[in-house]
Amino acid sequence: MGNARARNGGKRARVTLHEVAEEAGTSRSTASRALGGHGYVAEHIRQRVQEVADRLGYVPDVSARTLKGRSSRVVGLLVSDLRNPFYAQLAAGVEQTLSAAGYQVVLVDDHGSEERAADGARAFLAMRADGVLLAPVGRPATEVLVEHGTPVVEVDRRSGVRGCDAVAIDSESGSREAVEHLLELGHRDIAVVVDETKWATGKDRLKGYRAALRHAGVPYSRQRVLDLDLSLGPAGPDGGERDAAHAVAALLDANPGATALFAANNVVAELVWQELKRRGCSVPGDRSLVSFDDQTWMHMVEPQLTAVRQPVYDMGRRAAGMLLERVERGPGRTETHILQPELMVRGSTAAPRQG
Repeated sequence: MGNARARNGGKRARVTLHEVAEEAGTSRSTASRALGGHGYVAEHIRQRVQEVADRLGYVPDVSARTLKGRSSRVVGLLVSDLRNPFYAQLAAGVEQTLSAAGYQVVLVDDHGSEERAADGARAFLAMRADGVLLAPVGRPATEVLVEHGTPVVEVDRRSGVRGCDAVAIDSESGSREAVEHLLELGHRDIAVVVDETKWATGKDRLKGYRAALRHAGVPYSRQRVLDLDLSLGPAGPDGGERDAAHAVAALLDANPGATALFAANNVVAELVWQELKRRGCSVPGDRSLVSFDDQTWMHMVEPQLTAVRQPVYDMGRRAAGMLLERVERGPGRTETHILQPELMVRGSTAAPRQG
C-alpha cells in the first residue's frame, strides 16, 4: 500500500478489489461475491473479506465498472400478473438481492401475453439492461434476449430455449405429494383443476397428479380434469376468471361423486373455494381441498387450506444471485436449480365421509 501512496504524490490511492482479494487470501471473483452479497460464499470467508475491505478503506468504483463493462446497473424483471401474490413475493426476493448489489430493477407485467413479453424484452434491450429475469409465457421473449447476448434467468417456468439459466420448483413431486396425502386419507375420486398445461408448471403438476393415482392403482379419468387458461388480459376478472368460475362449476356438476379436489395453483384454488362455498359444501366434510401454492388468504379462511408451500421469496433471491454470477462470469455452461416445495397439512383435508 505504501508504494501506491508514493505513486500518487503521498496521497492514499484508491484500494482495488484485487488488493482486497489478495489481502484476504481469496480470488477476485470470490471477493466480489462476498462484498456484493450475491452468489454463494462461505460465511467465514464473507466476514474475512468484509473485515479486510473495511480495514483498507475499500470503496466500490461503480463509475469505473460501468465504463469498463458498459454496465447500466439495471436488471429487467418480466412477470405474468402482478395481481397474483406469487409474483409479488418473487419480485420482493429479486429486488432485495439486486438492490443490495447496487442494481435497479425495472419491472414489466406482460399479462400472460407472448406479444407483450416480447415487447418487454425489446424494451430491456433498448435500455441496455445488464440481464433479465423472467417467468416466460412462451419462447419469443427469451429468444430475443439470448440472440442479443443478454444474460437471462428463467424463473418458475421454462421456455425450452437454450442458452439461459433457470430456477424452478419441483412441481411434479409437490403435486404428487399433495394427491398422495388425499389418497392416504382414503379418497379415490379426486378431481383436479390445473392452469395452462401448455407451460411446464401446469404439465408437471398434472403429471404429479397422474403419478400419484397410478402408484395407488386408481384409474385416471379425463372427466375429473379441468384444464383452465387464466392468461388474464386487460379484461381481468370480468373475462377469463368469470369463464373459469363457470368451468369449475361444470367440473363439480360432472363429478358429483368426487370427495376431494386438487387445485394446481393459488388462483384456481380460490375459484374452487368460492364455488364450494356458493354451493354450501362443507369443507372437508363434503369435499376435501388441497392447493398447490400457499398464500395468506388460505390461513384466514375456516378451515385453513392444506397447501403445497413454495419457497417463492427464496426463489427470487436465488434467481437474482444466479443472474449476477452470470453477468460477472459471462457466457458459459448454463445451470438449472430445482427447489423443493413443502406440503402444509391443515383443516381442509380429512377422510371422506362414510355412507
